[in-house]
Amino acid sequence: MADFAKLRVGLAQINPTVGALRDNANKILDYYKQAVAEGCDVVAFPELSITGYPPEDLVLKDGFVAENQGILAEIVKSIGETFAVIGFVDRATSSLEIYNAAAICQNGKVVGVYRKHLLPNYNVFDEQRYFTPGVHNPLFTIKGACVGVTICEDIWEANGPVSTQASLGAVLNLNINGSPFHAGKIGARREMLSSRARDGECVIAYVNQVGGQDELVFDGGSMILAADGTVVASAAQFVEELLVCDVVLPKSKSVAAPQQSRGQVAEPLSEDAQIFAALVLGTRDYVQKNGFKDVVIGLSGGIDSALVAAVATQALGSEHVHGVAMPSRYSSSGSISDAELLARNLGIDIQTIPIEPAFAAYLKSLEPSFVGRSADLTEENLQSRVRGTTLMALSNKFGWMVLTTGNKSEIAVGYFTMYGDSVGGYAVIKDLFKLKVYEICNFFNQQNGRDIIPQSTISKAPSAELRPDQRDDQSLPPYDVLDPILELYVERDKTAHEIIELGYDATVVKRIARLVDLNEYKRRQGAPGVRISTKAFGKDRRLPITNRYSG
Repeated sequence: MADFAKLRVGLAQINPTVGALRDNANKILDYYKQAVAEGCDVVAFPELSITGYPPEDLVLKDGFVAENQGILAEIVKSIGETFAVIGFVDRATSSLEIYNAAAICQNGKVVGVYRKHLLPNYNVFDEQRYFTPGVHNPLFTIKGACVGVTICEDIWEANGPVSTQASLGAVLNLNINGSPFHAGKIGARREMLSSRARDGECVIAYVNQVGGQDELVFDGGSMILAADGTVVASAAQFVEELLVCDVVLPKSKSVAAPQQSRGQVAEPLSEDAQIFAALVLGTRDYVQKNGFKDVVIGLSGGIDSALVAAVATQALGSEHVHGVAMPSRYSSSGSISDAELLARNLGIDIQTIPIEPAFAAYLKSLEPSFVGRSADLTEENLQSRVRGTTLMALSNKFGWMVLTTGNKSEIAVGYFTMYGDSVGGYAVIKDLFKLKVYEICNFFNQQNGRDIIPQSTISKAPSAELRPDQRDDQSLPPYDVLDPILELYVERDKTAHEIIELGYDATVVKRIARLVDLNEYKRRQGAPGVRISTKAFGKDRRLPITNRYSG
């Protein structure tokens, strides 16, 4: 074994909080102590683990950058024989340039710094706004093995720093990440990492942060891959965890890579399970990291509010979720009973506050102004705004965050009321099309072995219940028609013309495209919500409000 080194590698899949530098440092040290107790030779922490990721414009504050460097210096004092790789913001001593960097630490010192080379500037990423790319590829020796360090995007490029470091002799690459979740991404990650390991003939140790940050959710899923591309150890998704695995590394590239034994390999989650877990984690962290304990939800008896209540209960516990039924003159008895049954099944409290008195008062006060005009959308929206005002009153009085219940289909075409059903702090299912809402509700019931979300809620025709016998399909195409067109127009950036060429009805496509474009101003005023797709409304999709293009 003289030609080989046996390393025990730890991957600390932690949940930092952006801006909570001291708390993040304490978490890093706690996991470092665990790694030492487990006998690790090296433990890697996620990208920018001191600041939390993404820190966005906080890094434009000189004081913030200086404090993060000071925190790193304090952490390093507690680092012993076990190496630690810690993400932080580095500043050049001779200029104002800052870097997304990793400090390699041992025995109370920073023995080296790696600066991220490839700065992503697409989708939710805009790192080129903040950081200067690194250019050097420092290598480190741990127990006689040559080790490289890279950061997130560096590993996605086939001819990037991982390849360069492997050509320079690295037999292990420690890649630290703040890689946000979207449905199906973990499979794509695994395939990419497998390719990097095979191409570089090196072991890849990939650590990813976990947790929610505004609309982003980080799913962890850290893993170690052998030089032949096989996964030999992996952590669970959506939970904090220290993954520990022994790897045997050649001390020279001239020696053939050994067979690796398998460590802990987490069972993969189905796509629906991943989506539900992302909704739960994103909601929990947004609520709790912003200082709230309880939430309030308007329960209409419909499927959207049912799913939001189910997610909130899983995220926060039933004692922290409060339902409010707000029947109007148009509410069906079934809607009220469905809301009550859902609350019983979830174990949450529910109160009923009829909106009829307030609605009637609005109508009476507006009657002189509306004389001679028939009822229309105005009166429908008034009901929604009474409900929104009611929920916000409860929020103000009891300190509960309002969770909004709009889905991606409705938000896309503007089928919601500004300052009504859109009010609140967080939009849990903002990135789920309506058909996916049904799918996740059925998944939730199946996972629990019973119909916690009532079948009557799932099976009935969706309706806003703002006028007699109202149904969504009176205002919109059926969701099995609407959602595929929205996916093409919103998520894949197809023009209306391109969608029509695919065989979709021209009149329907043009109408949907126009609705999406017209309602950009409404979406800009909405709450953030969990991102589960490759293109969510928000950072992913930045279109002008004033826009006369109609392709």
